[in-house]
Amino acid sequence: MTKGSRNLVILGSVACLIAAVTTSIELVIYRNSGDIYLDRSRPGFLPDEDEVEANHQDESTYSYSDTGELNANELDKYIDELKLIETHIQSISDPYGPAPLSDESLGISTAPQP
Repeated sequence: MTKGSRNLVILGSVACLIAAVTTSIELVIYRNSGDIYLDRSRPGFLPDEDEVEANHQDESTYSYSDTGELNANELDKYIDELKLIETHIQSISDPYGPAPLSDESLGISTAPQP
């Protein structure tokens, strides 16, 4: 093995060792600080009760159950909602202009926040 190859292997080994040490230190700090319990992307994490109630109250759109039965009445409701959306889309005169992204078009209130 030449001297350059040996130095390259040593450099790669030291870089991997530094990466492993700093990652271990970061994970220890993450666990000891309690931030690990704030991670809401972990499977099995249950939200707070007030968050469940807030999410439940915010659902104002009609949704269909994944396991529910689809009958003629439900299909008619779906088609009516679809026609409303299609009418709104067809009413846009310039779909690539700034109007479709305006606050009014997106339903964003421009009232100042308290």
